[in-house]
Amino acid sequence: MVVIVIVVLVVASGGKDESTTPAPSATPTAKTKQGQTREPSSERSDLISFKLDDRSQAGITNIWLVWTIKNSSSEKSNYSWDWEAVDADGTRVEDGSQLETNVQPGQTARGEYPTTLKSVKGIKLNVTSFDRTASY
Repeated sequence: MVVIVIVVLVVASGGKDESTTPAPSATPTAKTKQGQTREPSSERSDLISFKLDDRSQAGITNIWLVWTIKNSSSEKSNYSWDWEAVDADGTRVEDGSQLETNVQPGQTARGEYPTTLKSVKGIKLNVTSFDRTASY
């Protein structure tokens, strides 16, 4: 019984990716030659787009984070990730955490969140941690 509980906890916790990398901004394409098998994708690759969307108009600043997640696992999943916005001088100008829950296997989820950024010029988004866990 104890072994089963440990196995369930290990599987449910998933692997955390704590590296800081630029946020994806376009859908990656995977090409395989006929007869080749694809390696299983990492949970991080489920975040297929994460970018800033400048909706400012008439002198009113209105900048949003927008993302697309596609669940490549065989289980309903929850996603959480931390991010930072860095200006051209390397100064962090904003950071936060996002959550996307109950994404079915093969399902695509899109989300958005407002920011306090004043401009998108020279701003780079980094994902500082990313985690996918099973949703029950």
